[in-house]
Amino acid sequence: MSRMRLLRESNGQTFEGFVLIKSVAIRPNSKGVDYLDLVLADDEGECNAKLWDYTSTLHGIFEAEDIVKVRGSIVIWKDIEQLKIERIRHVSPQDEVDLSRLIPCAPEDPSRLYDELYALAGGFKNPDYRRLVQYLMHEHRDKLLLYPAGVKLHHATRGGLLHHTRSVVRLCERIADLYPALNSDLLYTGAILHDIGKLRELEVGSLGLASAYTEAGQLVGHINIGVSMVENAADALGLDKQAAMKVQHMLLSHHGQPEFGSPKLPMFPEAEVLSVCDLLDSRLYEMFQALDGVQPGGFTERLWALDNRQLYKEEK
Repeated sequence: MSRMRLLRESNGQTFEGFVLIKSVAIRPNSKGVDYLDLVLADDEGECNAKLWDYTSTLHGIFEAEDIVKVRGSIVIWKDIEQLKIERIRHVSPQDEVDLSRLIPCAPEDPSRLYDELYALAGGFKNPDYRRLVQYLMHEHRDKLLLYPAGVKLHHATRGGLLHHTRSVVRLCERIADLYPALNSDLLYTGAILHDIGKLRELEVGSLGLASAYTEAGQLVGHINIGVSMVENAADALGLDKQAAMKVQHMLLSHHGQPEFGSPKLPMFPEAEVLSVCDLLDSRLYEMFQALDGVQPGGFTERLWALDNRQLYKEEK
């Protein structure tokens, strides 16, 4: 993510303001004295922070998704900014905190994106694909309006899963216009449902941010979870077995390569298109995020999620 608003608006040496605790752990230092190891975030970015010589009786107890006010100094550790917290407290109603400045949200209204995708499925000529998509979307509407697409990587924002899904569908729509031989109903079904398993893969709180992976997410993964969800829905609706199997293949192959987590390579054109569009949207999102704080003509640091590449920001 980009640099935190808290740091951007600081004087470069000290900071004070409201932040979201994204993660927190109590750890011992080299002398056995406890400290708090936190990741603090706002709507623009996140940063690691330390509260040294921590005791719960003196400082209080803090958990992920708490909104707190912090004060301290900015230090550089291994060439990376880190926050040294001197004071921390929970917010009170009197603080009148603007949550929109603390929680990274998708740039488009999830309710509108949901309605667009639901309506798109309603126009499918194939009744099996129409019923499958609308059934799963209706059953999981509340989560779809809230969930991010990941813990840290692409679209890890409130409503990010629908944002990513709609972007992938838009890409697929453009390609379907160029290649009329594609089965658009099948293509859009796979695009809408390709990450449906993330609703059971991610541990997501009431603020719509993922803090970890669920047990099923760790042991099974969203691809296999999604395949199971499609199978169960198809059985419940009495859908055509072959139609359901094609959708399952698209979910199994949408990461493209085994090293990226796909048990199968795409074996028909619609699956290939989905795989390419999913990769394109995720990579472009990460690229734009990484380049956001870079001056024109400059380079990012190496990004492990993008094959350890440095990215260049062109001078316009």
